[in-house]
Amino acid sequence: MANTYCTATNTGKGFFTGFDRNSFHLEGHPGNVWVVGNNNHGISWINRVNGTAKVKAEAQAIVDAEIEAAQDIWDALPDDHESKQDNRSSRPEKYTLP
Repeated sequence: MANTYCTATNTGKGFFTGFDRNSFHLEGHPGNVWVVGNNNHGISWINRVNGTAKVKAEAQAIVDAEIEAAQDIWDALPDDHESKQDNRSSRPEKYTLP
């Protein structure tokens, strides 16, 4: 099944429901990018949350920019920073949206 891409701000409780999760594919990414199953329920959800449709390349560019910003923050940490020393978190890595 094809995916639809959008940006939408998670408003908390009720932003997506159990019914939503069972009715269509839904996954969130950095930059408020959402990958939504391309069916009637998914499209209806985008409208309900006032999502803005994006083509995949636009959505990928938003995610990449967010990850690059997080990488810059990580890279600016001193080598002796506890997150780097204790391996509590790793440097954010780019990935391709489905």
